Amino acid sequence: MNKFRSLLSLILAAALLTGLCACGGAPAGEDQGSTLVYASGDYTRINPAMDEHGEINILLFDGLTAHDGDNAVVPGLAESWEFDEAACAYTFHMAENARWHDGQPVTAEDVKFTIEAIMDPANGSENAPNYEDVTAIDVLDEHTVRFTLDAPNAAFLDYMTMAVLPKHLLEGEDFQTSDFFRHPIGTGPYKLESWDEGQAITLVKNEDYFKTPAKIDRIVFKIVPDDNARAMQMRSGELDLALLTPRDAEGFAGQEGYAVYDMKTSDYRGILFNFHNPYWTENRDIIPAVCCGIDREAIVNSVILGHGEAAYGPLQRNIYNCPDVDHYDYDPARAEQILTQAGAEKGADGFYYRDGEKLGFVISVGAGDQVRVDIAQAAAQQLRQIGLDVTVDIPAVVDWGGQMAYLIGWGSPFDADDHTYKVFGTDKGANYSGYSNADVDRYLTEARQSDDPAVRAQAYAGFQKALAEDPAYAFICYIDADYVAKDTIRGIDPDKVMGHHGVGIFWNVTEWEIES
Repeated sequence: MNKFRSLLSLILAAALLTGLCACGGAPAGEDQGSTLVYASGDYTRINPAMDEHGEINILLFDGLTAHDGDNAVVPGLAESWEFDEAACAYTFHMAENARWHDGQPVTAEDVKFTIEAIMDPANGSENAPNYEDVTAIDVLDEHTVRFTLDAPNAAFLDYMTMAVLPKHLLEGEDFQTSDFFRHPIGTGPYKLESWDEGQAITLVKNEDYFKTPAKIDRIVFKIVPDDNARAMQMRSGELDLALLTPRDAEGFAGQEGYAVYDMKTSDYRGILFNFHNPYWTENRDIIPAVCCGIDREAIVNSVILGHGEAAYGPLQRNIYNCPDVDHYDYDPARAEQILTQAGAEKGADGFYYRDGEKLGFVISVGAGDQVRVDIAQAAAQQLRQIGLDVTVDIPAVVDWGGQMAYLIGWGSPFDADDHTYKVFGTDKGANYSGYSNADVDRYLTEARQSDDPAVRAQAYAGFQKALAEDPAYAFICYIDADYVAKDTIRGIDPDKVMGHHGVGIFWNVTEWEIES
């Protein structure tokens, strides 16, 4: 009987090994070299022109420019550039040895094609505001392209980090639905090997990369959208690298075989008020009460365990931050005073009413992000304590036009124009709240159109004060990016300031190695 069990165990183990090899797409016995398995959210497409925050973009694509470890602009596909101040024009000189993953040369025509596609209103790109100053894109020769602007844009070189896309594969295609974005061809240090929908996206290094090729042979983006599952799979050894919640990351601190990276970000969370919803047309005056009815420090301590800081504005971790604005510190008495002055009265149930209607709203939260859910639940509970009937909903699909509020996240470690102009400017591509304020628009434009730090500082101070006086969001907290990795991975930059969703970890991925 014991011999039978032993034989059965060997058969089952062999079958399991065969199945794992089949899932990985490589025959048994084939040497795949070094492989890094990264916990990723799910992708329905890989489309950097339309979707800004995909961590995978930087592995597959290059822009004319790039960002270094200090988030400064450095050469990408462009080896050099110059700015003609009189003509308000940038001329970029591209590397001549860059090729697409299909072997075709990368040209200035590809650059022109990509940016014009983003600028085309028919394509609906949230990135279009980054290039609204562009009046002409001229191809001077195969590897030289010039952008003429109708006004200066201090962030223009930052926006040239946008991934360049292949004209020869996308011309005539729909930028929202093209099958190309399920089978992307880029110029980056890695290229797509396989995509098992809902399971994994496997990348293999580009041996012909025009810069120094990567050292790690494969990177597998394993689809693990649930925060709790990521922690379990990290502990079981199924993952090599994952962005975890602060609570889960702390469980790996000091554990043999793991390295924990608590990285600063510019990534904030707050309650977006949906001004497309008529509720806020009638009740916009209670938003300041919402803002000072949230105990931010309590949320930072209890939800993110001190891995971040209380937020009062969108530029708090930027050189142009202006702290001299209303922070809406936690003050229940002030919140109730605002509600009373707005004509609301507290009912026997403890909630405020105005014109017979109970004051309150629903905060929608995207599924799978446990930290956002916990932040929203904590904020809702605090707001109920001051007399606002606030609840949380986790819809399967976000109704951006119809919802009342959303637990939003934004933030950029780059130029202050990024994630402000297009997020808070009237009718801009990433302004999902429908917010509009003439002073905010004016200050953001003034800041964008000057390269004088003193002028920009004054303009951004004006922007932040106007935004605080008429809040678009109830800012709550900035969140650190808590990455956990196997300690065999070498090259991760612990000092890099990350962006939204903690994006940026792979900025120097070609230098990474895995010790055997």
